[in-house]
Amino acid sequence: MVHVCVYFYSIAPTMALGESEWDVMKNEVFALFTEQTGIKVNGIQVEHADMEGKVESLVKAGKAEIDVVAPDNMLLSGLVKKELIKDLSQYEELIPEEIPSNLYEGFKIDGKLYYMPYKANVKLAFYDSEKFEEYGLELPTNWDELLNVAKTFYEAEGVGRYGYQGNQGPSVTVSVFELIRSAGGDPLVLNDEGSVEAFKFLQDMWQYTNSEVVRTNFASMNQLLASGTIYYGENWPFCANVVVKDNGKENIKAYSGVAGPKGMSKVLGGNLLAITANTEHEEECVQFIEFMMSKEAQEILTSKNGWSPIRPDALGAIEEWQKPFMEAINETMQYAEPRPIVSYWSDVDKAINDAYNEIVVNGGQDIQGILDKYHETIETAKAKAE
Repeated sequence: MVHVCVYFYSIAPTMALGESEWDVMKNEVFALFTEQTGIKVNGIQVEHADMEGKVESLVKAGKAEIDVVAPDNMLLSGLVKKELIKDLSQYEELIPEEIPSNLYEGFKIDGKLYYMPYKANVKLAFYDSEKFEEYGLELPTNWDELLNVAKTFYEAEGVGRYGYQGNQGPSVTVSVFELIRSAGGDPLVLNDEGSVEAFKFLQDMWQYTNSEVVRTNFASMNQLLASGTIYYGENWPFCANVVVKDNGKENIKAYSGVAGPKGMSKVLGGNLLAITANTEHEEECVQFIEFMMSKEAQEILTSKNGWSPIRPDALGAIEEWQKPFMEAINETMQYAEPRPIVSYWSDVDKAINDAYNEIVVNGGQDIQGILDKYHETIETAKAKAE
Protein backbone atom coordinates (compact mmCIF):
# COMPACT_ATOMS: atom_id res chain seq x y z
CA MET A 1 0.00 0.00 0.00
CA VAL A 2 1.28 3.45 -0.86
CA HIS A 3 0.37 6.50 1.15
CA VAL A 4 0.36 9.35 -1.32
CA CYS A 5 0.22 12.92 -0.12
CA VAL A 6 -0.81 15.05 -3.05
CA TYR A 7 -0.47 18.81 -2.71
CA PHE A 8 -2.87 20.85 -4.82
CA TYR A 9 -3.22 24.79 -5.43
CA SER A 10 -5.20 27.46 -7.04
CA ILE A 11 -3.48 30.41 -8.73
CA ALA A 12 -3.74 32.15 -5.34
CA PRO A 13 -0.69 30.93 -3.25
CA THR A 14 -2.65 30.07 -0.09
CA MET A 15 -5.60 28.24 -1.71
CA ALA A 16 -5.91 24.49 -1.72
CA LEU A 17 -7.98 22.15 -3.91
CA GLY A 18 -11.69 22.93 -3.76
CA GLU A 19 -14.16 20.51 -2.27
CA SER A 20 -15.69 19.57 -5.62
CA GLU A 21 -12.25 18.99 -7.12
CA TRP A 22 -11.32 16.72 -4.22
CA ASP A 23 -14.53 14.76 -4.78
CA VAL A 24 -13.53 14.06 -8.37
CA MET A 25 -9.94 13.26 -7.43
CA LYS A 26 -10.77 10.88 -4.60
CA ASN A 27 -13.95 9.26 -5.88
CA GLU A 28 -13.04 8.92 -9.53
CA VAL A 29 -9.32 9.30 -10.23
CA PHE A 30 -7.86 7.71 -7.11
CA ALA A 31 -10.62 5.09 -7.08
CA LEU A 32 -9.84 4.06 -10.66
CA PHE A 33 -6.13 3.81 -9.90
CA THR A 34 -6.84 1.62 -6.87
CA GLU A 35 -9.18 -0.55 -8.92
CA GLN A 36 -6.50 -1.09 -11.57
CA THR A 37 -3.50 -1.57 -9.29
CA GLY A 38 -4.76 -2.51 -5.83
CA ILE A 39 -2.77 0.43 -4.45
CA LYS A 40 -4.75 2.71 -2.14
CA VAL A 41 -4.19 6.42 -2.28
CA ASN A 42 -4.61 8.56 0.85
CA GLY A 43 -4.74 12.13 -0.36
CA ILE A 44 -3.82 14.76 2.24
CA GLN A 45 -4.45 18.44 1.81
CA VAL A 46 -1.52 20.74 2.59
CA GLU A 47 -1.24 24.33 1.42
CA HIS A 48 1.32 24.42 -1.36
CA ALA A 49 3.26 27.24 0.30
CA ASP A 50 3.82 24.91 3.27
CA MET A 51 4.82 21.90 1.23
CA GLU A 52 8.60 22.26 1.25
CA GLY A 53 8.74 22.82 5.00
CA LYS A 54 6.41 19.89 5.66
CA VAL A 55 8.45 17.48 3.54
CA GLU A 56 11.72 18.73 5.02
CA SER A 57 10.55 18.25 8.60
CA LEU A 58 9.40 14.70 7.89
CA VAL A 59 12.62 13.76 6.09
CA LYS A 60 14.73 15.14 8.94
CA ALA A 61 12.62 13.20 11.43
CA GLY A 62 13.08 10.02 9.41
CA LYS A 63 9.35 9.69 8.80
CA ALA A 64 8.22 8.37 5.43
CA GLU A 65 4.66 9.66 5.70
CA ILE A 66 4.65 11.47 2.37
CA ASP A 67 5.43 9.64 -0.85
CA VAL A 68 4.35 11.87 -3.71
CA VAL A 69 4.07 15.64 -3.83
CA ALA A 70 2.55 17.85 -6.52
CA PRO A 71 4.10 21.30 -6.05
CA ASP A 72 3.20 24.46 -7.87
CA ASN A 73 5.74 24.83 -10.65
CA MET A 74 7.13 27.94 -8.96
CA LEU A 75 8.09 25.94 -5.87
CA LEU A 76 10.59 23.54 -7.37
CA SER A 77 14.11 24.68 -6.60
CA GLY A 78 14.02 24.28 -2.81
CA LEU A 79 12.88 20.67 -2.94
CA VAL A 80 15.79 19.78 -5.21
CA LYS A 81 18.40 21.93 -3.50
CA LYS A 82 17.57 20.37 -0.13
CA GLU A 83 17.56 16.88 -1.66
CA LEU A 84 13.99 16.25 -0.57
CA ILE A 85 12.91 14.51 -3.77
CA LYS A 86 14.30 11.82 -6.06
CA ASP A 87 15.99 12.16 -9.42
CA LEU A 88 13.47 10.61 -11.84
CA SER A 89 15.62 10.76 -14.97
CA GLN A 90 15.56 6.97 -15.31
CA TYR A 91 11.77 7.12 -15.67
CA GLU A 92 11.60 9.82 -18.37
CA GLU A 93 10.65 7.22 -20.98
CA LEU A 94 7.38 6.71 -19.08
CA ILE A 95 6.18 10.17 -20.09
CA PRO A 96 3.67 9.54 -22.91
CA GLU A 97 4.69 10.89 -26.31
CA GLU A 98 1.32 12.65 -26.46
CA ILE A 99 2.50 15.08 -23.78
CA PRO A 100 4.36 18.01 -25.41
CA SER A 101 7.96 18.26 -24.23
CA ASN A 102 7.58 21.97 -23.39
CA LEU A 103 5.42 20.90 -20.44
CA TYR A 104 8.35 19.30 -18.65
CA GLU A 105 11.70 19.97 -20.37
CA GLY A 106 11.90 23.48 -18.92
CA PHE A 107 11.55 22.11 -15.40
CA LYS A 108 14.67 19.97 -15.53
CA ILE A 109 17.39 21.07 -13.13
CA ASP A 110 21.01 20.60 -14.19
CA GLY A 111 19.73 18.36 -16.96
CA LYS A 112 18.01 15.99 -14.52
CA LEU A 113 14.31 15.18 -14.40
CA TYR A 114 12.92 15.55 -10.88
CA TYR A 115 9.35 16.37 -11.86
CA MET A 116 6.80 14.67 -14.09
CA PRO A 117 3.99 16.61 -15.83
CA TYR A 118 0.55 16.25 -14.32
CA LYS A 119 -1.44 19.47 -14.42
CA ALA A 120 -0.64 22.28 -16.84
CA ASN A 121 -2.25 25.68 -16.89
CA VAL A 122 -2.13 28.53 -19.37
CA LYS A 123 -4.13 31.75 -19.52
CA LEU A 124 -6.69 32.38 -22.25
CA ALA A 125 -8.15 35.67 -23.40
CA PHE A 126 -11.85 35.72 -22.52
CA TYR A 127 -14.11 38.18 -24.32
CA ASP A 128 -17.75 39.21 -24.60
CA SER A 129 -18.66 38.20 -28.16
CA GLU A 130 -21.87 40.25 -28.11
CA LYS A 131 -20.04 43.46 -27.27
CA PHE A 132 -17.43 42.84 -29.96
CA GLU A 133 -20.24 42.37 -32.45
CA GLU A 134 -22.10 45.45 -31.18
CA TYR A 135 -19.07 47.68 -31.73
CA GLY A 136 -18.00 45.98 -34.96
CA LEU A 137 -14.68 44.84 -33.52
CA GLU A 138 -12.48 41.97 -34.65
CA LEU A 139 -10.54 39.95 -32.10
CA PRO A 140 -7.18 41.68 -31.53
CA THR A 141 -4.05 39.81 -32.56
CA ASN A 142 -1.35 42.27 -31.44
CA TRP A 143 -0.77 45.04 -28.91
CA ASP A 144 -1.84 47.86 -31.23
CA GLU A 145 -5.13 46.15 -32.01
CA LEU A 146 -5.76 45.44 -28.33
CA LEU A 147 -5.13 49.10 -27.51
CA ASN A 148 -7.69 50.05 -30.16
CA VAL A 149 -10.25 47.64 -28.69
CA ALA A 150 -9.78 48.99 -25.17
CA LYS A 151 -9.96 52.58 -26.45
CA THR A 152 -13.14 51.88 -28.44
CA PHE A 153 -14.93 50.48 -25.41
CA TYR A 154 -13.78 53.36 -23.21
CA GLU A 155 -14.78 56.10 -25.62
CA ALA A 156 -18.19 54.52 -26.22
CA GLU A 157 -19.08 53.90 -22.58
CA GLY A 158 -16.88 56.24 -20.56
CA VAL A 159 -15.46 53.42 -18.46
CA GLY A 160 -12.70 50.89 -18.98
CA ARG A 161 -13.99 47.54 -20.21
CA TYR A 162 -10.55 45.98 -20.60
CA GLY A 163 -8.85 44.29 -17.66
CA TYR A 164 -6.14 41.91 -16.54
CA GLN A 165 -4.93 40.41 -13.28
CA GLY A 166 -3.26 43.34 -11.52
CA ASN A 167 -3.67 42.30 -7.91
CA GLN A 168 -0.43 42.52 -5.94
CA GLY A 169 1.69 39.40 -5.88
CA PRO A 170 1.70 36.52 -8.38
CA SER A 171 -1.19 38.00 -10.38
CA VAL A 172 0.82 41.07 -11.39
CA THR A 173 3.94 39.00 -11.93
CA VAL A 174 2.33 36.62 -14.42
CA SER A 175 0.64 39.44 -16.34
CA VAL A 176 3.85 41.44 -16.66
CA PHE A 177 6.02 38.36 -17.23
CA GLU A 178 4.05 37.37 -20.34
CA LEU A 179 4.25 40.88 -21.81
CA ILE A 180 7.99 41.12 -21.23
CA ARG A 181 8.67 37.81 -22.95
CA SER A 182 6.29 38.73 -25.79
CA ALA A 183 8.44 41.81 -26.38
CA GLY A 184 11.62 39.74 -26.40
CA GLY A 185 12.70 40.73 -22.90
CA ASP A 186 13.93 38.76 -19.92
CA PRO A 187 12.00 39.25 -16.64
CA LEU A 188 15.11 38.22 -14.70
CA VAL A 189 16.92 41.17 -16.25
CA LEU A 190 13.97 43.58 -16.13
CA ASN A 191 15.71 46.60 -17.64
CA ASP A 192 16.27 45.36 -21.19
CA GLU A 193 14.49 46.71 -24.26
CA GLY A 194 11.66 44.17 -24.11
CA SER A 195 10.94 44.97 -20.47
CA VAL A 196 10.79 48.70 -21.23
CA GLU A 197 8.38 48.04 -24.12
CA ALA A 198 6.13 45.92 -21.90
CA PHE A 199 5.84 48.54 -19.18
CA LYS A 200 5.32 51.28 -21.77
CA PHE A 201 2.43 49.28 -23.24
CA LEU A 202 0.81 48.82 -19.82
CA GLN A 203 1.20 52.54 -19.19
CA ASP A 204 -0.43 53.39 -22.53
CA MET A 205 -3.32 51.03 -21.77
CA TRP A 206 -3.85 52.36 -18.25
CA GLN A 207 -6.38 55.09 -19.11
CA TYR A 208 -8.57 52.55 -20.91
CA THR A 209 -8.24 49.83 -18.26
CA ASN A 210 -10.99 49.08 -15.76
CA SER A 211 -10.26 50.60 -12.35
CA GLU A 212 -10.80 47.22 -10.66
CA VAL A 213 -7.59 45.91 -12.20
CA VAL A 214 -5.52 46.62 -9.08
CA ARG A 215 -7.76 44.24 -7.12
CA THR A 216 -8.18 41.64 -9.84
CA ASN A 217 -6.95 38.09 -9.39
CA PHE A 218 -8.23 34.94 -11.07
CA ALA A 219 -11.36 34.74 -8.88
CA SER A 220 -12.40 38.36 -9.28
CA MET A 221 -11.72 38.20 -13.03
CA ASN A 222 -14.44 35.55 -13.18
CA GLN A 223 -16.82 37.94 -11.45
CA LEU A 224 -15.93 40.87 -13.71
CA LEU A 225 -16.59 38.82 -16.83
CA ALA A 226 -19.78 37.22 -15.50
CA SER A 227 -21.23 40.57 -14.41
CA GLY A 228 -20.40 42.31 -17.68
CA THR A 229 -18.08 44.75 -15.93
CA ILE A 230 -15.33 44.02 -18.44
CA TYR A 231 -15.55 42.78 -22.00
CA TYR A 232 -12.01 41.46 -22.39
CA GLY A 233 -9.63 39.94 -19.86
CA GLU A 234 -7.20 37.06 -19.48
CA ASN A 235 -7.72 34.25 -17.00
CA TRP A 236 -6.94 30.60 -16.39
CA PRO A 237 -9.20 28.07 -18.19
CA PHE A 238 -11.30 27.22 -15.10
CA CYS A 239 -12.88 30.63 -15.74
CA ALA A 240 -15.06 28.94 -18.36
CA ASN A 241 -16.57 26.63 -15.75
CA VAL A 242 -17.46 29.52 -13.48
CA VAL A 243 -18.60 32.10 -16.04
CA VAL A 244 -20.13 29.96 -18.78
CA LYS A 245 -21.24 26.77 -17.06
CA ASP A 246 -22.20 28.08 -13.61
CA ASN A 247 -23.37 31.57 -14.60
CA GLY A 248 -24.78 30.74 -18.02
CA LYS A 249 -22.86 33.48 -19.86
CA GLU A 250 -22.76 31.85 -23.28
CA ASN A 251 -21.67 35.17 -24.79
CA ILE A 252 -18.25 34.75 -23.18
CA LYS A 253 -15.79 33.08 -25.55
CA ALA A 254 -12.03 32.51 -25.42
CA TYR A 255 -8.98 32.38 -27.67
CA SER A 256 -5.18 32.50 -27.28
CA GLY A 257 -4.94 36.29 -27.09
CA VAL A 258 -2.53 38.78 -28.61
CA ALA A 259 1.10 38.57 -29.64
CA GLY A 260 3.70 41.11 -28.62
CA PRO A 261 6.38 42.65 -30.85
CA LYS A 262 8.37 39.39 -30.76
CA GLY A 263 5.45 36.96 -30.81
CA MET A 264 3.23 35.29 -28.24
CA SER A 265 4.45 33.98 -24.91
CA LYS A 266 2.36 32.39 -22.17
CA VAL A 267 3.40 31.50 -18.66
CA LEU A 268 3.13 27.78 -18.08
CA GLY A 269 1.35 27.36 -14.77
CA GLY A 270 0.28 24.22 -12.98
CA ASN A 271 1.62 21.40 -10.86
CA LEU A 272 4.17 18.64 -11.34
CA LEU A 273 4.64 15.34 -9.57
CA ALA A 274 7.71 14.33 -7.59
CA ILE A 275 8.66 11.44 -5.32
CA THR A 276 10.03 12.17 -1.87
CA ALA A 277 13.59 11.18 -1.12
CA ASN A 278 12.78 8.84 1.75
CA THR A 279 9.69 7.08 0.42
CA GLU A 280 9.46 3.38 1.10
CA HIS A 281 7.24 2.84 -1.94
CA GLU A 282 9.12 4.12 -4.97
CA GLU A 283 7.76 1.49 -7.36
CA GLU A 284 4.17 2.19 -6.37
CA CYS A 285 4.77 5.92 -6.63
CA VAL A 286 6.06 5.53 -10.16
CA GLN A 287 2.91 3.58 -11.04
CA PHE A 288 0.81 6.36 -9.56
CA ILE A 289 2.58 9.08 -11.53
CA GLU A 290 2.36 7.08 -14.73
CA PHE A 291 -1.38 6.70 -14.19
CA MET A 292 -1.85 10.42 -13.55
CA MET A 293 -0.34 11.12 -16.97
CA SER A 294 -2.60 8.59 -18.68
CA LYS A 295 -5.37 9.48 -21.10
CA GLU A 296 -8.08 8.08 -18.84
CA ALA A 297 -6.98 10.05 -15.77
CA GLN A 298 -6.53 13.24 -17.78
CA GLU A 299 -9.97 12.84 -19.37
CA ILE A 300 -11.59 12.73 -15.94
CA LEU A 301 -9.70 15.78 -14.69
CA THR A 302 -10.42 17.71 -17.88
CA SER A 303 -14.13 16.94 -18.14
CA LYS A 304 -15.05 16.96 -14.45
CA ASN A 305 -12.73 19.63 -13.04
CA GLY A 306 -12.35 21.73 -16.16
CA TRP A 307 -8.56 21.55 -15.95
CA SER A 308 -6.29 22.07 -18.92
CA PRO A 309 -5.31 18.66 -20.33
CA ILE A 310 -1.58 17.94 -20.53
CA ARG A 311 -2.23 15.79 -23.56
CA PRO A 312 -4.40 16.84 -26.52
CA ASP A 313 -6.03 13.42 -26.87
CA ALA A 314 -7.73 13.68 -23.45
CA LEU A 315 -10.85 15.42 -24.72
CA GLY A 316 -13.13 12.46 -25.36
CA ALA A 317 -15.24 12.92 -22.24
CA ILE A 318 -15.84 16.68 -22.38
CA GLU A 319 -19.28 18.21 -22.85
CA GLU A 320 -20.25 20.06 -26.01
CA TRP A 321 -20.01 23.52 -24.43
CA GLN A 322 -16.42 22.80 -23.33
CA LYS A 323 -15.09 21.97 -26.80
CA PRO A 324 -14.24 25.49 -28.04
CA PHE A 325 -12.48 26.29 -24.75
CA MET A 326 -10.45 23.08 -24.84
CA GLU A 327 -9.51 23.78 -28.45
CA ALA A 328 -8.32 27.22 -27.35
CA ILE A 329 -6.27 25.62 -24.57
CA ASN A 330 -4.58 23.18 -26.95
CA GLU A 331 -3.79 26.04 -29.33
CA THR A 332 -2.39 28.21 -26.56
CA MET A 333 -0.26 25.48 -24.98
CA GLN A 334 2.20 25.70 -27.86
CA TYR A 335 3.17 29.17 -26.63
CA ALA A 336 3.55 28.10 -23.00
CA GLU A 337 6.95 28.58 -21.36
CA PRO A 338 7.87 27.84 -17.74
CA ARG A 339 9.17 30.56 -15.51
CA PRO A 340 12.85 30.10 -14.68
CA ILE A 341 13.65 27.95 -11.66
CA VAL A 342 15.73 30.25 -9.47
CA SER A 343 16.08 30.30 -5.71
CA TYR A 344 15.70 34.07 -5.59
CA TRP A 345 12.30 34.07 -7.32
CA SER A 346 10.60 35.90 -4.43
CA ASP A 347 12.95 38.83 -5.06
CA VAL A 348 12.09 38.81 -8.77
CA ASP A 349 8.41 38.71 -7.91
CA LYS A 350 8.74 41.70 -5.59
CA ALA A 351 10.83 43.68 -8.09
CA ILE A 352 8.25 43.19 -10.83
CA ASN A 353 5.42 44.23 -8.50
CA ASP A 354 7.28 47.28 -7.26
CA ALA A 355 8.14 48.34 -10.81
CA TYR A 356 4.51 47.87 -11.86
CA ASN A 357 3.28 50.10 -9.02
CA GLU A 358 5.82 52.80 -9.73
CA ILE A 359 5.44 52.86 -13.51
CA VAL A 360 1.88 51.78 -14.26
CA VAL A 361 -0.22 52.59 -11.21
CA ASN A 362 1.65 55.77 -10.25
CA GLY A 363 2.60 56.81 -13.78
CA GLY A 364 6.37 57.04 -13.40
CA GLN A 365 7.77 58.55 -16.60
CA ASP A 366 11.40 57.44 -16.40
CA ILE A 367 10.66 53.84 -17.27
CA GLN A 368 14.26 52.96 -18.09
CA GLY A 369 15.59 54.55 -14.91
CA ILE A 370 13.02 52.85 -12.73
CA LEU A 371 13.72 49.46 -14.29
CA ASP A 372 17.47 50.00 -13.92
CA LYS A 373 16.87 50.34 -10.19
CA TYR A 374 14.94 47.09 -9.93
CA HIS A 375 17.43 45.33 -12.18
CA GLU A 376 20.06 46.05 -9.55
CA THR A 377 17.75 44.69 -6.87
CA ILE A 378 17.47 41.41 -8.76
CA GLU A 379 21.21 41.26 -9.42
CA THR A 380 21.91 41.69 -5.70
CA ALA A 381 19.49 38.88 -4.82
CA LYS A 382 21.06 36.67 -7.48
CA ALA A 383 24.56 37.28 -6.11
CA LYS A 384 23.46 36.40 -2.58
CA ALA A 385 21.81 33.20 -3.80
CA GLU A 386 24.98 32.10 -5.57
